[in-house]
Amino acid sequence: MIVRQFISWVRTAPAGERAEATRALARAWLISDLSADDRAAAEGAMLMLLDDGSPLVRQTMAEVFAHSADAPAAIVQALAMDQPSVALPILEHSPLLIDADLVDLIATGHADVQCAIARRSDLPASICAAIAEVGHPTAALELIENPYGALADFSLDRIAERFGHLAAVREALLARDDLPAATRCTLVAKLSHTLATFVAARNWLAADRAAQVTGEAMERSTVNIAASSRGEDLRGLVRHLCASAQLTAGLILRALLCGNTELFHAALVELSGLPSHRVAAIIDDRGGAGLEALLARAAFPETTFAAFRAALEAAQEIGFIGSIEGRIRLHRRMVERVLTQCAMDPQTTESLLVLLRRFSTESAREEARLFCDELVIESTPALLYDELIAA
Repeated sequence: MIVRQFISWVRTAPAGERAEATRALARAWLISDLSADDRAAAEGAMLMLLDDGSPLVRQTMAEVFAHSADAPAAIVQALAMDQPSVALPILEHSPLLIDADLVDLIATGHADVQCAIARRSDLPASICAAIAEVGHPTAALELIENPYGALADFSLDRIAERFGHLAAVREALLARDDLPAATRCTLVAKLSHTLATFVAARNWLAADRAAQVTGEAMERSTVNIAASSRGEDLRGLVRHLCASAQLTAGLILRALLCGNTELFHAALVELSGLPSHRVAAIIDDRGGAGLEALLARAAFPETTFAAFRAALEAAQEIGFIGSIEGRIRLHRRMVERVLTQCAMDPQTTESLLVLLRRFSTESAREEARLFCDELVIESTPALLYDELIAA
């Protein structure tokens, strides 16, 4: 009887009063002990209210039913398809929406709809993949920052490919501890391209020069990323570099001259197709026909063989630095040793000498910066002591 009176009254009541009455009816459905007839009548009334001209009425139902697993499924489904101001609580919280519903809403929904889904707790990998593939940038950002989303590595990589040029998305990705090294490398490439385009558009540098500068910075960043990578993460990075044509002889020579034998080894395994233990044995031999055969199998230019051989010989005499900091910068003594030997070799090409001279200049500048930093650190305690005495 009460529900029938409600249906008669609601047809002429003001929108605000209809909304509050609808809220009470929805709460009664969830928490009151209604008879079967009253429950059927209440559900019919709420189904009728789905066509109410005021979104306030539908919003109140969405707010009440959003978190409940006992809400009427048909009403929840209809509210999820409503305008964003009504649907968002349902999309973000309702346990009655299945994965297929959410995937369809991601594919057809507005950015606000995608963002609400991206904020859901316990978000499965399939939904994360859908957002990564077709989602709006703001939805991707919400997903990255959702601690309950099961973001697989391929989804992180897809977001990086689509939106890595956007600073907010890039920073959110880089803040994740579980970001694969290959994805970090993709973000570096996106940033490098953005900076090169910006600098060239401002006429601060010619386009070719800007591309060269950012390319060199990318190489340094790649070696830096590789220095912190191990196991499958490093192998994934090497596969990414190979697929994107970045695994060049110049990059691998830089890694070796930085003392990063792990990247050197992993790169040769990937490029040669030989087992890891076989490549390790050839590298440990440090020279000879075996090394040249390995480099040839990896499709390196023959003109670079002498540089790799000299780098391995120098490493044997000088020794590798075991720290991460030591594996991200060029070692000046090694670079100069390789440059000297290659300069005396008549088969060395001019392009290789140019590369080694660039490495030499870079290593000298890095060594100078480290020297100055150490001087500042050493002088600081003495300055503090003098100031205390003067005081």
